[in-house]
Amino acid sequence: MLSPTIKRDGDAALGLPDFSDDELQKVAAGAHPNPHGVLGAHPVTVKGTDDHLTVIRTLRPLAEKVVVVMTNGGRLELRHLAHGIWQGLSALDIGPYTVEARYADGTVWSADDPYRHLPRIGELDLHLIGEGRHERLWDVLGAHLHAETDESPAGCSFTVWAPNAQAVRVSGDFNGWDGVGHAMRTMGSTGVWELFVPGVEAGNAYKFEILSPDGHWLKRADPMARFTEVPPATASIVGTSDHQWGDDAWMTARATSDPHNAPMSVYEVHLGSWRPGLSYREAAEHLIEYVQELGFTHVEFMPLSEHPFGGSWGYQVTSYYAPTSRFGHPDDLKYLIDKLHQAGIGVLMDWVPGHFPKDEWALARFDGRAVYEHPDPRRGEQLDWGTLVFDFGRTEVRNFLVANALFWLEEFHVDGLRVDAVASMLYLDYSREEGQWAPNKYGGRENLEAIAFLQEATATSYRRNPGTVMIAEESTSWGGVTAPTSEGGLGFGIKWNMGWMHDTLRYMQIDPMYRSHHHNDMTFSFLYAFSENFMLPISHDEVVHGKGSLARKMPGDRWQQLANVRAYLAFMWGHPGKQLLFMGQEFAQLSEWNEQHGLDWWILDQPAHRGVFELVAALNRVYREHPALWEQDNDSAGFQWIDGGAAAENVVSFLRWDAQGRPIAVIVNFSGKPHHDYRVGLPRSGRWEELVNTDAAQFGGSGVGNFGGVVAEAHGWNGLPASATLSLPPLGALWLAPVEDH
Repeated sequence: MLSPTIKRDGDAALGLPDFSDDELQKVAAGAHPNPHGVLGAHPVTVKGTDDHLTVIRTLRPLAEKVVVVMTNGGRLELRHLAHGIWQGLSALDIGPYTVEARYADGTVWSADDPYRHLPRIGELDLHLIGEGRHERLWDVLGAHLHAETDESPAGCSFTVWAPNAQAVRVSGDFNGWDGVGHAMRTMGSTGVWELFVPGVEAGNAYKFEILSPDGHWLKRADPMARFTEVPPATASIVGTSDHQWGDDAWMTARATSDPHNAPMSVYEVHLGSWRPGLSYREAAEHLIEYVQELGFTHVEFMPLSEHPFGGSWGYQVTSYYAPTSRFGHPDDLKYLIDKLHQAGIGVLMDWVPGHFPKDEWALARFDGRAVYEHPDPRRGEQLDWGTLVFDFGRTEVRNFLVANALFWLEEFHVDGLRVDAVASMLYLDYSREEGQWAPNKYGGRENLEAIAFLQEATATSYRRNPGTVMIAEESTSWGGVTAPTSEGGLGFGIKWNMGWMHDTLRYMQIDPMYRSHHHNDMTFSFLYAFSENFMLPISHDEVVHGKGSLARKMPGDRWQQLANVRAYLAFMWGHPGKQLLFMGQEFAQLSEWNEQHGLDWWILDQPAHRGVFELVAALNRVYREHPALWEQDNDSAGFQWIDGGAAAENVVSFLRWDAQGRPIAVIVNFSGKPHHDYRVGLPRSGRWEELVNTDAAQFGGSGVGNFGGVVAEAHGWNGLPASATLSLPPLGALWLAPVEDH
């Protein structure tokens, strides 16, 4: 065999590039940033002539003989150039070809050459990525299967953003987890790397091998993977979606709907512990039937993006574009959402763009440098949670997150995203001591880059997906969370009313004997109820980590606890704003939620708890049937006090109005005794029907009530022109509506 130096001298005489030995060594080691510049088929012009040849180079370490086999049957024997790189010249039009290599043990291995293929990512895509404006980023980054054509076999293109990498390889179960033979090429200043690998199929596992600026090889899962191994395994999976959607009617109606001024009562679900062991497809049967029986308009799933630690409940995400494989294939999640839509149930999902875990195989220091996280630990680490914070000011990171919101809304038909921990993004000093944070360029504590990101995410989501909703879990008094971005707001459609939740739960935990001194806790929220578009949440956070279940928060014996729950839920459903209730509270589960255990379904066999379940179903039914309870949620014209000052009696009473002027009266007695002959002002005389009485026997109550209705007389009271004398049940709520209105 000739020495590399002699062969390269001969190549130079033909006009071939004179590669240095160091460069060839990098190609052979899979450490070259542009292996396609050396390997594959390249046209050359013989020096001093007009003759055109094709030079082919391929990497086949340890081979004894290498032959290029053309589709027309022609064969071109290659000679060894150096370091396992083989080369040959042909005057023929090569066209598509495969490489056949023979080894010392007689083995012959034939495969298509990945380095003969053009990039599968286009110039426009690269331009949009560089600008941070690629709204369908998942279509071009990650792993994408391609069908066989006349020019190319079936295979998979791999594309990844790694701006600081010296080299990138793809390894997987298709190459023995050795990426040396599958080095990727850089696509220039965008930081994108690309390679088409023939023969890779759906189901193949893979990771990227990244040569860091410090010279270390790192193994990373694909940030844009749409499929993953089941945790604790961490590889990404090549795949495709074959789901055929059947929710056309839902999606058509969604595009013309306004969810902000429509009924929305949400059942919050942690899928892994609702009924442990259910797959996405199995949940489609059981969950839909249950939610329909309860009458909720929407299901909200706690995060379903892939996450390594189940105890994080999904709030520490490692694969933002992949549904967790714990419950099945991504198409199985599409099936669940599809069936929910066909059953008339909307789907919301928790989305966590504020922070991500430090797992070394995922996003953290992805290419050996801070890429997804902010490089300054004063901005790039979330100390409370031991996680990293996205660099919201970096163009490509912002694009990654905005496109991810669109991915769930468009690819999975999710109807809205509840954005987790917004406050942690808005404030640079969030949960930090003096000296642990750096102010913005104006010297303030606001995270200007995060604000701009949230505005872009909400505005883009609404523009591309009308009829969806963006919901903020924002726990401070930040102004304009639901104001339009055009007016400087964050652009959300709804904000969780954490103040209402804290105030009212504090009140409910007090013995009724002393509640009169805390009456303001139940009425204060009405002062700001229309400053934002609100949702009232009794979420998972309120029934875990020693806080006790909703029922256990209540004072008194078991009957009083359940009566308190019923009254509180009726107050919640009557209050302006949407409602969210965490699973298990719909039947007043007594034990605190634990993600490792299922709900206490057996308790539904107890009549008192079944009664709470029946009440929630009744509240949802009446709520949906009466626009007064939701049509003007975001307009002060939809609310009017009857009496907010009855502290001594522990009574709160108010009216809800629809746009046509039809009222519903909500009267809640939070004292432990009934109030008989209790006069309440009403807007008109005539018969008023009891739509709901939480003390009804069917709900587990004592049966105090008004025999289904009362007659209001033209006797002014509470500043209203009419009034009625009622029996208010202990720890009970009444909803009344004038008979002629329904």
